[in-house]
Amino acid sequence: MLNIKEIHELIKAIDESTIDEFVYENEGVSLKLKKHEAGTVQVMQQAPAAPVQAQAPQAVQPQAQQAAPAPAQEAPKQDENLHKITSPMVGTFYASSSPEAGPYVTAGSKVNENTVVCIVEAMKLFNEIEAEVKGEIVEVLVENGQLVEYGQPLFLVKAE
Repeated sequence: MLNIKEIHELIKAIDESTIDEFVYENEGVSLKLKKHEAGTVQVMQQAPAAPVQAQAPQAVQPQAQQAAPAPAQEAPKQDENLHKITSPMVGTFYASSSPEAGPYVTAGSKVNENTVVCIVEAMKLFNEIEAEVKGEIVEVLVENGQLVEYGQPLFLVKAE
């Protein structure tokens, strides 16, 4: 069974990531963490033990309360010529090769198929991600240092 400190750490990690839902099951105990709106993590536990009500750095809502629906995010620009450059793995997105260096690309940058657009760090390995198409970066969809999921769109490119 997880102790309260471990649950606090899980809540903080989920809150700072792009993960919307996390489920932990072990020996008949189920812990479910689910984001509902910016800064709010819902904690649900199903076990023979008493419900967990931990105070996280952000507001924590027990299962019985209903969170307000998350505000709708602005839809990305849609065009039949837009190509999504997606993350080939789970990891951390880096816009540049080092903290002192400028980003590989920004909105308006011209790219070709083998232009490096970012780095995704996974298990201490830095993987250069290439544009895959020739065109212009229309939008950067993630922030530097953000955790990204497999298949998550990173950039929109107007293909030529």
